[in-house]
Amino acid sequence: MTPAIVHATYTMILLSALFCAPIVYFILAARKGREIYIRPIAGLAAIDEAIGRATEMGRPVLYVSGMAYLDIIGLCSIAILGQVAKLCARYDLRIIVPMVNYLLYPIAEEAVREAYAGEGKLDLFNAEDIVYVPGQVPYAAACVGIMHREKVAANFFFGSFAAESLILAEAGNQVGAIQVAGTVSTMQLPFFVTACDYTIIGEEYYAATAYLTKEPTMLGSLVGQDIGKLTMTVLVILGVICAALVVLVSSVQSNWMIELLER
Repeated sequence: MTPAIVHATYTMILLSALFCAPIVYFILAARKGREIYIRPIAGLAAIDEAIGRATEMGRPVLYVSGMAYLDIIGLCSIAILGQVAKLCARYDLRIIVPMVNYLLYPIAEEAVREAYAGEGKLDLFNAEDIVYVPGQVPYAAACVGIMHREKVAANFFFGSFAAESLILAEAGNQVGAIQVAGTVSTMQLPFFVTACDYTIIGEEYYAATAYLTKEPTMLGSLVGQDIGKLTMTVLVILGVICAALVVLVSSVQSNWMIELLER
């Protein structure tokens, strides 16, 4: 049997255009220099606070990406790492980055190196602070050991996490570190919300890259997607209302016809 060929209907083409048009518009607007507003996200704004505290205390920063590998979650984590490392370089801070995935490990090392080089502090970059630890349990144990040995002042948990999330967050509490976490895993969010000072929830994690880097294409895409989602939501609500009105009118007409026939 030959597989059926499914073509897009005119309705789907129209809906796709309605969703994509705002994205294209805001990307072009951002590239032309238009200022794009994104509402403040408390957890991301707290990154500066955490770096500032580490600077005052003269203690290092720990960045943990969890079980993230070479996917969108891992790449977003690397992008956030680059911004955190840039702040650390600006204030002559040491940042320690344990990595569990061998594919992300060299990318993380290069991101930190570029951050220090961009701030003119390449001499402060230490490749040995980018640590490769394979395996979930050894990785969690290594992170906890680093927290206690180095007395880190700030912990950043951005990536994909599993059973080790609460272990890491509790260890950070024990050393008195300020903690900012972000993940899309709904199973681990309750642990971070409970044990961390600030938590980035759900889609805010994906918005973090645009929020921190201020890259025009990312900003325009983010705002355009929000407008597209709002448009789709309005269309769904209008569709439900119209369907309810059709059912109501049909019911009234049916009752009217029945009464007319009975007479």
